[in-house]
Amino acid sequence: MSANLEKAILEKIQALPDNKQQEVLALIDEMLNKNLEPPPRENVRPIWEIITELSAQVPMEEWEKLPRDGAEQHDHYLYGSPKRTNR
Repeated sequence: MSANLEKAILEKIQALPDNKQQEVLALIDEMLNKNLEPPPRENVRPIWEIITELSAQVPMEEWEKLPRDGAEQHDHYLYGSPKRTNR
């Protein structure tokens, strides 16, 4: 940190009443803790496990209703565009 910036910050903080200085200190502590501590990863599963579990719950007859050309014709199925012709 440059000396000028440090001086400006200190001057502004010192101009605050004590209770506001405590709030600034708490805010700085909170900001530092958020940047230094990784978020808790308890009970976190990879997305592919969740997708596999959910897709296993879908009956086969529902899977059979899905269009076979969904990837190729996604604009048609998502936005109603005319189907593309194979060239």
